[in-house]
Amino acid sequence: FVHTIEEEEYNFLRKSVGWPVLSARQALLSINNSSYFVACRHDSKTIGMTRVAGDGGYIAYIADVIVIPEYQGLGIGKTMVGMAMQAIKDGMQEGETVFVNLMAAKEKEPFYNKFGFVVRPNEAHGAGMTQYLKK
Repeated sequence: FVHTIEEEEYNFLRKSVGWPVLSARQALLSINNSSYFVACRHDSKTIGMTRVAGDGGYIAYIADVIVIPEYQGLGIGKTMVGMAMQAIKDGMQEGETVFVNLMAAKEKEPFYNKFGFVVRPNEAHGAGMTQYLKK
């Protein structure tokens, strides 16, 4: 596991799971401005990554949980999300709560349920909402 990758590796991972490729500038900003970043390599090939964005206080967002298809199901994603959750916990002080958010890819909700995430909407919360801004 490594804690940074190049823009080309990030976009390779995104493309491998059918996500849009980002500009080099956006990709580098995303990597460098993450509060936590981890990637998995096998034989010098980057095969997975995840990152945490947030305010360092109450809000943390787990983003870009990606494992290229031929390596899915081997526990790599589970390990990386576990590492991200531990990094969030390590930044907390006793008695504090952090609101950890993520947007699960379609039909991947059961994977995140194993970490204690709950599907929205539910009795306490409305549906998560998103918007893509384009310039």
